[in-house]
Amino acid sequence: MAAKFLSLACIGPKGSEGGGLGRPHYPSMPKYPNGRVVASDEEKNIEGAEARALFAVTGMSCSACAASIEKAIKRLPGIKEAVVDFLNNRALVTFYPIYVNEESIRETIEDAGFQATLVEDEMNEKSIRACRIQIKGMTCTSCSSTVESAFQAVPGVQKAQVALATEEAEVHYDPKIISYSKIMEAIEDTGFEAILISTGEDRSKIHLKIEGIRTDNSMRMVENSLRALPGVQDIDIDYELRKFSVSYKSDLTGPRTFIHIVECTGSGQFKAMIFPEGGGREAHRQEKIKRYYKSFLWSLVFTLPVFLTSMVFMYIPRLKHGLDTKVVNMLSVGEVLRWVLSTAVQFIIGRQFYIGSYKALRRGYANMDVLIALGTNAAYFYSVYSVFKAATSPNFKATDFFETSSMLISFILLGKYLEVLAKGKTSEAIAKLMDLAPDTAKLLTLDSEGNVMREEEVDNRLIQKNDVIKIIPGAKIASDGLVIWGQSYVNESMITGEARPVAKRKGDAVIGGTVNENGVLHIKATRVGSESALSKIVRLVESAQMAKAPVQKFADRISKFFVPLVIFISFSTWLAWFLAGKFDGYPKGWIPSSMDNFQLALQFGISVMVIACPCALVLATPTAVMVGTGVGASQGVLIKGGQALENAHKVNCIVFDKTGTLTIGKPVVVNTRLLKTMALREFYELVAAAEVNSEHPLAKAIVEHAKKFKEDEENPVWPEVQHFEAITGHGVKAIVMNKEIIVGNKSLMCHENIAIPLDAEETLAETEDWAQTGILVAIDRHLVGVLAISDPLKPAAGEVISILKSMKVRSIMVTGDNWGTANSISKEVGINTVIAEAKPEHKEEQVKELQASGYVVAMVGDGINDSPALVAADVGMAIGAGTDIAIEAADIVLMKSNLEDVITAIDLSRKTFSRIRMNYIWALGYNLLGIPIAAGALFPSTGFHLPPWIAGAAMAASSVSVVCCSLLLKNYNRPKSLDNLERK
Repeated sequence: MAAKFLSLACIGPKGSEGGGLGRPHYPSMPKYPNGRVVASDEEKNIEGAEARALFAVTGMSCSACAASIEKAIKRLPGIKEAVVDFLNNRALVTFYPIYVNEESIRETIEDAGFQATLVEDEMNEKSIRACRIQIKGMTCTSCSSTVESAFQAVPGVQKAQVALATEEAEVHYDPKIISYSKIMEAIEDTGFEAILISTGEDRSKIHLKIEGIRTDNSMRMVENSLRALPGVQDIDIDYELRKFSVSYKSDLTGPRTFIHIVECTGSGQFKAMIFPEGGGREAHRQEKIKRYYKSFLWSLVFTLPVFLTSMVFMYIPRLKHGLDTKVVNMLSVGEVLRWVLSTAVQFIIGRQFYIGSYKALRRGYANMDVLIALGTNAAYFYSVYSVFKAATSPNFKATDFFETSSMLISFILLGKYLEVLAKGKTSEAIAKLMDLAPDTAKLLTLDSEGNVMREEEVDNRLIQKNDVIKIIPGAKIASDGLVIWGQSYVNESMITGEARPVAKRKGDAVIGGTVNENGVLHIKATRVGSESALSKIVRLVESAQMAKAPVQKFADRISKFFVPLVIFISFSTWLAWFLAGKFDGYPKGWIPSSMDNFQLALQFGISVMVIACPCALVLATPTAVMVGTGVGASQGVLIKGGQALENAHKVNCIVFDKTGTLTIGKPVVVNTRLLKTMALREFYELVAAAEVNSEHPLAKAIVEHAKKFKEDEENPVWPEVQHFEAITGHGVKAIVMNKEIIVGNKSLMCHENIAIPLDAEETLAETEDWAQTGILVAIDRHLVGVLAISDPLKPAAGEVISILKSMKVRSIMVTGDNWGTANSISKEVGINTVIAEAKPEHKEEQVKELQASGYVVAMVGDGINDSPALVAADVGMAIGAGTDIAIEAADIVLMKSNLEDVITAIDLSRKTFSRIRMNYIWALGYNLLGIPIAAGALFPSTGFHLPPWIAGAAMAASSVSVVCCSLLLKNYNRPKSLDNLERK
């Protein structure tokens, strides 16, 4: 209790430095002690874990129904958030179980006049978490397959993907059944080292280093002080490093509060700071690069003398004489020297291959380490046998292969070094994204009036929700937020790919990591840490690079049998040549003077074993996908993995939504025609009152236009509405000021039996000819007006459709708008097939019909009503400025909201898969040609045989060449036709 009192007592203002003249003032801002908004007493008292419940709600007819349900739920105690989706008849409620339960929420929905049922299955699906784990020690696909198999055997693991190229795993698991620590234990049981990257839990985490702790009592004192803070969920302590890992709810507390509390605890004897970063993905890669580089250099130190004594010095008479000097019987100085040097390479520098082989064989599979160990051991131990026989025989002349084993290991280490270097470049996109966030931020402290009291520079990781941050010209924006003072232009190209700076003023949202161009901005942080847009993009790209493309299954199937097959072929090759030589199956003249038939057969067998390379096959797809998704992210096209890339390259039909996709998505009223005598102000007051409860873009356009007639009012108040009803795809009905108002399309008026005069018909026809939408307004069952609403086409929409035709991609437009407007728009952009007056379910049905006809369909949309079709399509493309639901449902997100990026996405996917095909042709061709040549297929006709050390060098080069081939994708350029569009 004392600890809790002490912790809360430490949260308070540090002093009052007065504001000054000319400083910005925010009259509506709350008080900010220490630069942050203090949580209310009610928020501080809400403790314990939050829960979520999903309800199926029936009886909703419009967004007004959804709004009424949300209001009813939010009136309950302990409700954190309530979101009602009337299109999908769902309500998602986040609440605190100590105050309210699912049954109370369900009853509240039913009291509001709707039927509600708790949906448990879908909530169970949503409770699945995805943790990311780094796995050290994997060398080939056999290793990754073993880890995947181990995951599948763990109860509670739903899905697991292991990426050899990044040496990481993404595991989807049910936290009710298993914890991430048990998953890591399963990895370590397979013989690999596991390092946790993220747990997938929906909470923020910070690592603190505490100085001044000398006893266990001090440790407990600090821990109790932190645990007493509202919003702290869990604390993990590394006693040796004095490291505190604090998990917390970012909307209740944050890292600055933790540091302040620690330094207040124990009479100020403790000092807290953010724990120095290290051990991350990049640190692991650099460590691996250094390890291989060091191993290769040491190997070279020992291998070079072995090579010189066996291949070069034998042609220099004086040196040859010294090396041929006998030590014991026929054992020479050169042989002893090569034996000693190659032993160091074989067992000290090459011990990693023995360790890898042991771990693999212990688990019942064979990997590349097994092939390397077998090949080098065969050469080394045969050479040892020759040396011993020469030492004990006065007549036997030894022929050793010490240079083969040592040079093999040296070339393989060189190949591994180059491969790790190249693979690091495939994931540069993620590193560049992570580097966008600035290191520090200028934090403002405000007084109760909203005046700036103090400005201090803090570590960017110390920013908390609701902090006010100053952004000077040329500086990076520290976190996602809202502009509360100032105006400027912001360069968002690093996030969205949009080259033109975007104007920002009070009320506009800004994205962390973007660059402020000129004016000074004060922003209020809304999303920090893992919640920020930048963090979400990084996670999306990481997940995309983890996801396997279906084409990769081909390589996985081959790799399962590859190593055992190669061992069998290698042994068969040695046996065939040995038996052929023993029984005079080939002329004796074929055998080199320095060998016998056994040694010749052994060379062929070793060459086959070390030339075969499954790694090239395994790396063919993931490296290309990694580079492709990274290039896409840099161009504002976020591709969610290999599946999306593979499907996108096959697309031959695209279904476009109209509003917000082909058009700008901000409709405006361009003409009003009254059919009865009445004032425009009175007319729009009635119409706006009826439409203000609708969320349709056309309704919003009408309300915005109506505000022009109330310019004298800052926040216009519309008359009270009764019996509001939204008719999906048609319009709205309501009672306003005791008058029945019906606003909608022609079909709604016909359904309501309202006569449409001839002049109204003519006006409708004119609006449709101009690609505008005609809206009819009836008051008390009489048609009184026609509104013409225009939503301009996006620039270059017609050119995009034309380019798609040249790419042999069919374009179709599906819209809920009327046929006249739809036909006018389609003619303007050049689309021949149009479906108009379509409801959301019609869009989904149209996609499925096209798929049944044999098309590979992409759907491009931006709204909630597009999400069913986005999911149904082979490839869903969401416009980046669209709704979160549409973006969640899509396979590809177009961040710039430009139609040109549809072409970029398809072209990039085609180029990526062209690269994957080239990788497979090279990898398969290398093995199919290399193995027969190594086995001596050319030897009878040409006398050419491949020495094992050259075969090893070829094997190392094959993996590097595949990675380098994928890296060529980094030079990807959009189609020239798109660059020409931008210049227009």
